[in-house]
Amino acid sequence: MKKTKLYSVLYNKCPYCHEGGFFLSNNPYNPKTFDKQHEYCPVCHSSYMPENGFYYGSMYVSYALDIALGVALFILSNVIFSWGTNVFLILFVGSLLLLWPVIFRKARLIWINLFIKYDKTKAANKA
Repeated sequence: MKKTKLYSVLYNKCPYCHEGGFFLSNNPYNPKTFDKQHEYCPVCHSSYMPENGFYYGSMYVSYALDIALGVALFILSNVIFSWGTNVFLILFVGSLLLLWPVIFRKARLIWINLFIKYDKTKAANKA
């Protein structure tokens, strides 16, 4: 599975070499470090900031992930179990609040992986 964009997103790894960590901490629920990321990969020393304002686009990815979560919960609560709209709203808002740090991180990783390709030379060099 290594050498795929999915590996980088799921395991919070560098999109260039898939070795170094992307965020300072692997714990998304630490309020002091959930949004902190390395400026450069600790392994291949590639920059995680291609340009100023690069991660503004990750808001669109975050929105798409939120909508996907909402559709899944709607199908679960209204189509499969017939719990009703109120239960759906409670589940959706509760899930958004609980998963917000995770969705924030995954949106950033998905966004950068849309533009960066795995480079086997950077993984092999491990400068």
